[in-house]
Amino acid sequence: MPLLPLAPGIHYLPSAVNSVVIENGEGGALLIDTGLDESHARKLLRSLAELDLRPSAILNTHSHADHHGGNAFILSKFPGLPVYAPPLEAAIINHPLLEPLSLYGACPPPELRTKFLLAPASPAQALDAGTQTIGGVRAELIEIPGHAAQMYAVRFGEVLYAADGLFGLDALHKHPLTFCADSGQQKASAAQLGELAGIVTVLPGHGEPVGELGQLARDNLAAYERTTATVLSAVQEGPATTDELLARVCDRLQIEMTNAGAAVLNRAVVAAHLTELLGAGQVGLGVTGNRMLFSGT
Repeated sequence: MPLLPLAPGIHYLPSAVNSVVIENGEGGALLIDTGLDESHARKLLRSLAELDLRPSAILNTHSHADHHGGNAFILSKFPGLPVYAPPLEAAIINHPLLEPLSLYGACPPPELRTKFLLAPASPAQALDAGTQTIGGVRAELIEIPGHAAQMYAVRFGEVLYAADGLFGLDALHKHPLTFCADSGQQKASAAQLGELAGIVTVLPGHGEPVGELGQLARDNLAAYERTTATVLSAVQEGPATTDELLARVCDRLQIEMTNAGAAVLNRAVVAAHLTELLGAGQVGLGVTGNRMLFSGT
């Protein structure tokens, strides 16, 4: 699959997770997010070769497995290639077990050690936000926490790679429980991106490039607010545990979970919105009969 252009010297490989390729003018290219697995990484390297480019560095915007799962294969072909990520996310990329461990809350069972939650380790170096030169490419790294504990959007002049700070409309519809570690920060980051001036093209981590950054941000914010409202409605039905609330929310949104991975991811989303609602004083938390219960206030 060939790379598609975003601007001169800026390309992307469309897939379930997009990868961005930025030429450095010396035959090299910065790779941003390497996809879920070896299959995606192979396509990415073939696409580079078609343009006579070699990778000069990897930047992972955050540590979710679908954004750094291709690192290991690329490093097997280009040993010593530097890998960068936000500081907190770099720790997880170096020690990927931290992802399913944090979601499950204990040593994860085999059902939570799939490639979707547990990518191969790679030696990521911590990189601060701000304007940085990475693999010969000058880029602005914008910190946008919420979807992950610490994530970067990447700006190249008039082009913005929003990573998972903004989702395409199809992704929002397909996944009404959009993953987040902190729903309040997720909303603040989406609003922050929507206010950026001078952006002509924005590419979400999941979805096609669009020209209306403000509208995309508003669509994302509306989706996040719907989730908060749905969680609040589930709590108002009566005191319940997080897992009971997850079932109520899924019933309301017509979601059918069929595997443990989906359950822990969606449970985390509900928990994040519960924390936001607790902070706003709209939900209470207590322990009754050895059960941690959320209730309306």
